[in-house]
Amino acid sequence: MTAPASQTLSRGIRILEILADAASPLSIDEIAERLEVHRSVAYRLLRTLEDHHLVSRDSSGAVSLGARMAALAAGVANDLQAEALPELTAVANELGMTCLLAVLDGDECITLASVEPRHAIASVAQRPGSRHPITRGAPGKAVLSLLPPATWPDVTPQLRAEVEQIVARGYATSHDEVIPTVRSVAVPLRLRGQRPAAIAVVHVASPAPEAEIAAVLARSASVIRTALDG
Repeated sequence: MTAPASQTLSRGIRILEILADAASPLSIDEIAERLEVHRSVAYRLLRTLEDHHLVSRDSSGAVSLGARMAALAAGVANDLQAEALPELTAVANELGMTCLLAVLDGDECITLASVEPRHAIASVAQRPGSRHPITRGAPGKAVLSLLPPATWPDVTPQLRAEVEQIVARGYATSHDEVIPTVRSVAVPLRLRGQRPAAIAVVHVASPAPEAEIAAVLARSASVIRTALDG
């Protein structure tokens, strides 16, 4: 009895991860294909997740993360999120870009909170719970720069040199590494008693130099660090 129950739980969690990584809602067939199960198995799992409001379906049947996921995410690192949210909002509105807070989770970088700019005509959405390897994307590499090299996952010499550059200049950049056409700038955020973190913006294009964007992020990171570390 234990093995099937564990497999069911594992598959349910994997569905949430698949949806968090997706750039847009997915059909049941797409979820079944990525989960490598029959459509009927995926459907049963989704019905259970839907009953708990962890996923939702739109009028066409496409599936995305549900409202309950945001509530669960809000319970993680409450102090960090509470202090970061005003700064994320200020940066998003100042730069006209989506601003996010990401933290280390194993060998991945997970988004804890994100804020889209108030008056932007278009912006890149970044859902809380989204994750990607710390070896890819500006937030991931900013987090990686805070870790001792001995604890890094396998990295290429090119990435090692890039992380050394991040440490030297204080910020990371990326383009097309996590989401096609999307650029990102991130600064590391080291806090006492907290997992390594980063503040980042994601955008499609901007006339602002990356160094200027990083300076705005660094200013907000300093505010958060002072509030939490005293």
